[in-house]
Amino acid sequence: MASAALLKSSFLPRRSEWHTIRKSSTPQSTVVAFSVRAGAYSDELVKTAKSIASPGRGILAIDESNATCGKRLASIGLENTEANRQAYRTLLVSAPGLGQYISGAILFEETLYQSTTDGKKMVDVLIQQNIMPGIKVDKGLVPLAGSNDESWCQGLDGLASRCAAYYQQGARFAKWRTVVSIPNGPTALAVKEAAWGLARYAAIAQDNGLVPIVEPEILLDGDHGIGRTFEVAQKVWAEVFFYLAENNVMFEGILLKPSMVTPGAECPEKATPKQVAEYTLKLLHRRIPPAVPGIMFLSGGQSEVEATFNLNAMNQGPNPWHVSFSYARALQNTCLKTWGGRLENVKAAQDALLFRAKANSLAQLGKYTGEGESAEATKGMFVKGYTY
Repeated sequence: MASAALLKSSFLPRRSEWHTIRKSSTPQSTVVAFSVRAGAYSDELVKTAKSIASPGRGILAIDESNATCGKRLASIGLENTEANRQAYRTLLVSAPGLGQYISGAILFEETLYQSTTDGKKMVDVLIQQNIMPGIKVDKGLVPLAGSNDESWCQGLDGLASRCAAYYQQGARFAKWRTVVSIPNGPTALAVKEAAWGLARYAAIAQDNGLVPIVEPEILLDGDHGIGRTFEVAQKVWAEVFFYLAENNVMFEGILLKPSMVTPGAECPEKATPKQVAEYTLKLLHRRIPPAVPGIMFLSGGQSEVEATFNLNAMNQGPNPWHVSFSYARALQNTCLKTWGGRLENVKAAQDALLFRAKANSLAQLGKYTGEGESAEATKGMFVKGYTY
């Protein structure tokens, strides 16, 4: 199994090196020197990214903070305790056959170091399922001084040592989420701060063996049309990839987790899956180098069915990247409500998760039809001002 084989690689820390190359065509010509970064993890990063971006598979995001996980548990009448979080995440990672549809799982730090309810390490359970363990490494959003009530993502301090420790624990990719708000601008300051933070994080993660998932989320909040989202996303993605290049990030060893190009959640004019696909693919072709192996879309409050139909529409023709999913609520919502915190409902909840995962697997292959969907899966999950 690809991910299992990768995890057998050496756990000894390695360092990146810079080499100076000198070129001279003739003895009399001017010598030109330039630096090339030779990352110690380069080959492994490329293999990891390709393993996650494998046909018919995507990412299960279960990296909610303890506070946000508590909100999910409260919605089914459960107290926010470590035991309840452990029980729910055990249900998710141990769903039989999940690895057929899921190639990577983003974990919160607690889960990375946690065992299942029957004493197995969560990381080991994922590896046995051929699912690559990943880790959320940002420290959340805080107000951005000097902006229009916007935010920036903290967590760069101590990131290198945290990434090294996460690698030792078995993680092979990382995630850093920052957001841009259209109703609040976005200001040039907020866009630049988001892009710079993502680029610094990506460089540090690669230096420590973790494939960085780069997540510049354009929030759904607002009543703007799809054209305005496209305009803002163009600027944001351009800035992000400019600073990724400035920080010598290897594009073949990253994954992009963007928002789909949709109207604001409060816009009266809704977009069809075909329109979402047209705008989103146009933007990808304009802004994203084909060297990036995978585009793993976030759902951002769309209903489970909506997120799947939109993904399916984007895979009706060949793309230069693996166009797939990295969903949290859009994979978990029906599963969580089916479970309800009751032991006797575990199998039914796992079946709901597998149904949702298979639906998105089919969408990645462009073969999803919507057959057999429940009413619950059609319910929107947008929350204004959502934090996690």
